[in-house]
Order: sequence, then C-alpha cells, then structure tokens
Amino acid sequence: MINSIQQFADCGIKVLEQAVKDFAESKDLSAFIGTVNSVVVKLGQNVIKEELEYYDQLIRERPERLEHWVVVRKDPKALITSLGTVNFKKTLYKNKETGENVYLLDSNLGLDPDMRMTDDAVAKLLEEAVQTSYRKGGEAVNQYDKVTKQTVKNKIHDLDFSKVPKKKPAVKKAVSYLYIEADEDHDFLQFNDKRGDLEKDERGYKKNCIMTKIVYVHEGVEKVSPDGKRRKLINPYYFCGTYPGKENDTLWQEVYDYIDTTYDLTKIKKVYLNSDGGSWIKGAETHLHGLTKVLDEFHIEKALTTMTAGLLDSQDDARQELREAIRSKSCDEFGKLSEKIINLADSDTRAKRIIRNAEYVLGNWTPAKTRLKHAEGVVGCSAEGHVSHILADRMSSRPLGWSPTGADKIAHLRAYYFNGGDMLELVKAQALPKAAGSEDEIILDPRRIEDESLYPSWGKYADLLNHSVSAFGQKQAWLSAGISYI
Repeated sequence: MINSIQQFADCGIKVLEQAVKDFAESKDLSAFIGTVNSVVVKLGQNVIKEELEYYDQLIRERPERLEHWVVVRKDPKALITSLGTVNFKKTLYKNKETGENVYLLDSNLGLDPDMRMTDDAVAKLLEEAVQTSYRKGGEAVNQYDKVTKQTVKNKIHDLDFSKVPKKKPAVKKAVSYLYIEADEDHDFLQFNDKRGDLEKDERGYKKNCIMTKIVYVHEGVEKVSPDGKRRKLINPYYFCGTYPGKENDTLWQEVYDYIDTTYDLTKIKKVYLNSDGGSWIKGAETHLHGLTKVLDEFHIEKALTTMTAGLLDSQDDARQELREAIRSKSCDEFGKLSEKIINLADSDTRAKRIIRNAEYVLGNWTPAKTRLKHAEGVVGCSAEGHVSHILADRMSSRPLGWSPTGADKIAHLRAYYFNGGDMLELVKAQALPKAAGSEDEIILDPRRIEDESLYPSWGKYADLLNHSVSAFGQKQAWLSAGISYI
C-alpha cells in the first residue's frame, strides 16, 4: 500500500488540487465530482493491486514454501471488483510430491483460481438483477465494466439459498395472532430443459406456464401514518419459489421452521391462513396444525360476481343474498340460491360457469364463512397485491420467458431481497468449504489497522505516509502468521 500512497502523493494530490482550482473558476460541479471520483477509484485499485502482489511475494519468499513448492511462473490476472477491474500478477507453484499446480495466493485467500469477479461485484450484480433485468445487472457490477446477461444468469442459477445462515432472535416474540397468506403467480416458460421441448395440450397450445408460489407470515396490519388510510403489514417475512410436486412440503416446512424459530408458539391464540384455497396451499396442514383457514375476500367476490353476472338489474341484490347466506346460513341454503340462479342462465356456458363458481365457494365453505363473519383477529388478505409487488413486477408484468431454474431462483432472490437480505452475505455463503485440515488456519486478521484519514491540508500528507509505514510491520506480521502451504 505504501507505493500506492506515494504515487497518490506525487500525482493524485496534484490532480485533485488542479480540480479544486478548475471548480473554483468554472463552477462545474459535475466535472469536479467526476475528477475526484476517477482519482479516488484509481487509488483504490492501486491499493488492492499492491496488497495482492505483496501477499503473493510474501508467500514466495517464505522459507517454508521451498519444502514442498517450486515456482513455475507469474501469471497476469484481472479481477472485476465493485471499484473496477484490478490487474495484478500472481505466482503459479508446482507441488514437488504430487505435481499439482496451484496458485498459493488463491488458496490462502480462499479464492477460486478461475474467479473473474469478486464477491462485492457479484453482490452489486444481484442487487440490480433482482429488481430490473439480467442485462442491467451486468451493467451494475461497477461504473466502468459490465458483464454479459449470460454471466448474470449463471450467477443467479448457481445460488444456493440453503447456505445462508438462519438468523435466530435472542428472544422469541409473543403475539396473540399470527397470519399466513399464500397465493401464486403464473409465468411464461421458454423451455423445460432445452429449447423446443415444451409439450402441447389437446388444442395444440404449448404448455408454457410455470407457477411461482408466495407465502408470507406477518403479525397483522397497522396504519402507515396515524391520520392516513393506508395500511401496512407488521413484520412480514416472505417465502417464494416454484416448489413443484413434493417440494411443496419443503416450502411449508420452511414456513413452520421460521415461525417456530421466531415466535413463542405457546402464546399464540390462533394462526390464520388467508388464501384462495388452492390445492398446493392445503399442504400447509401437514406441517402447521390447528390452522384457521380464511378464504380471500377477493376470490369470494369474484365468484359471486361471476355467478350473478347475467341477472342485469337484480345482480346486486342476488349477490348480497348469496353473501348473507355464506355469512349466517347453511351451505344447503347457499346451494338452493345457486340453483335458482342456474335456472335463470340463458346458455349452457353461463350455467356451467355459475356451477363452477358455486362449487368453489362450497368447497371452501368454512374458510369463506370465517372471512365474512369477521371472526376475532381476522384481517384483510393482501395476497393479490403481494403477488403483483413481489413476483409479477419482476417476473410476469412484462413479456418475459423463464426456464424452470431461472423462475425458481429469481423468485427466491425476490423473497431474500424483500426480507432485507444482504446480497454480499448471500454471495459469501456460496463459497466452497475449507480444505480438510485447514479449518483453524487464520488467513487474514479481521481487525483493521488504525484509520488513516487525510489531514485538512496537503502539507501534512507526509505525516500520513509515516503513519502508514509504522503500521507496515504489524501488517507483515499478521499476514505472515496466516500463510498456509497446505
């Protein structure tokens, strides 16, 4: 780092001083910021380059290295970082016993020899791709470089969300009511395993739809502001993904594990499950016993509106009568009202539509009744809005096509993002496990050398340089102690 600081002292400070003078004359703030940015970023790149090459040199000069490793050559390496591309050189070694070729710098820093991007650059990529597109994600790695859409896709497809450590609260929350809401989005498939492999239905249409599921847990609703009408969920936590077939059990097990980890189950009076009654949602009962199911009011109203659509001026009265039957009467009485409406249908198509929606209500009779009776603790369901905001906004609101893996990974990533997850933490969690026998090796001391900040005047820069030199011995000792030749 010393050489980088010396270079900055010789050249960088002069450029900054000139930029200050130019700004005073031109008042061009944008140009001033641009110059400062380029100088500071260049300093950062030089510091990183120098430190990597210094550590590589330290490994090469240590006498312990000679016992097992011989130098083959020095190779150039370019790493895309969030500061820009850092170009440096690292030494390739050959093991005397096994003949294995290894970059000991990589093994000591826990880096993949084929790594093109550092974790911080990948985190920048993910932060953008989860919100917009693969292309914009590739442009967001830093202000100077970009990577291809294919690279972004590969990074996302390779994510393993199970590796992210689950955070446990120090004390479990005590709440009286807990709410689970579930729904799904329908996205377009480009292919299953490869292009052109989509099957067709009996009408000749491609089966190009994939369902992405969303489940979220919250503690109720509250006003955004005391005097406003808008409401928000209290402490929502999201689960998203495709979870096909038997993996649906995995989804509900994850929901249960979160609830069990976060809340004191003995204090909960009721857990309400708000949904449209879909078949995959019924799998919740396998892992979450004692649920009180509540049918989404949106789907109740949709069914009743469809049933009464052909009644012209009397449809409002008929819909209110059906609604009252759900709220306070029996399913038999609802069925009799439905039969009257069916008999008034002007076509077989309309009659079948009425029957289908009446069966939907009857198939979810208790959840529908619970919703319209407004039992204690029942709150409105916002699943449709969350499908739009969490999933559709990125996955289906625009003409996009997905692979099964891509749809699943981006849905998981959306949930991680809206749960406030740290993208850098997610990227670091993907790292390969340590080599056997090196678990206790210290690579780099996590403590930082004393903060090194510039003095107000350039004339005191020599003091900073002296301070950096004084810390050099400490750094060398820490790095040397952490070198491993395993």
